[in-house]
Amino acid sequence: MRFRKVAILLMLLSLWGGSMIFANTASQKMKVIVNGAEFDEGGVLIEGRSYLPLRQMAVTLGAMLDWDNNAKKAVLSKPNVHMFMYNGNSPFGMVDKGYQGKIKVFAQIDNVTTDISAVKITITDPSDKEKLIESKTIDKQADNFWFVTQEFDYKFDAVGKYTVKFHMKQSSTDEWFVVSEKLITSRNP
Repeated sequence: MRFRKVAILLMLLSLWGGSMIFANTASQKMKVIVNGAEFDEGGVLIEGRSYLPLRQMAVTLGAMLDWDNNAKKAVLSKPNVHMFMYNGNSPFGMVDKGYQGKIKVFAQIDNVTTDISAVKITITDPSDKEKLIESKTIDKQADNFWFVTQEFDYKFDAVGKYTVKFHMKQSSTDEWFVVSEKLITSRNP
């Protein structure tokens, strides 16, 4: 009787070990790096196919993600957004530390393939302090439009990279997605 229990236990351990070895060879973890930044959650390689974390891909690529739980369908939308910073009528992308002026952001948006309910533009300083520049509710849907902020007063207090972000909110969700970024370098004079 004791021999039978030991034999069954050994057989179960062998099956479990073989299953673990097979599972390990059937799927392999992989690193995912986009523009020099490694994902927190890597991908998985199964039978020669790559499976990547979709939400992280969307955020990294500046796309919007719409998940339909009923249909089990994910839709990525990546609009083209081009932003220009202006001081008066002069475009700029680099300033001296301490620069202060009346600034406005001009954004040209096209290839909008999903309904959006709002847009907003923010600026983040080198210490990650974010300031809202302007937001707007979108009433009329279009596949392209322009958005120009009102002039606002801003001071570049620190040396480093300031990030201007263009956010969109889809009509189907309350989540904001950053779809474009523009860097402004503040340097020592």
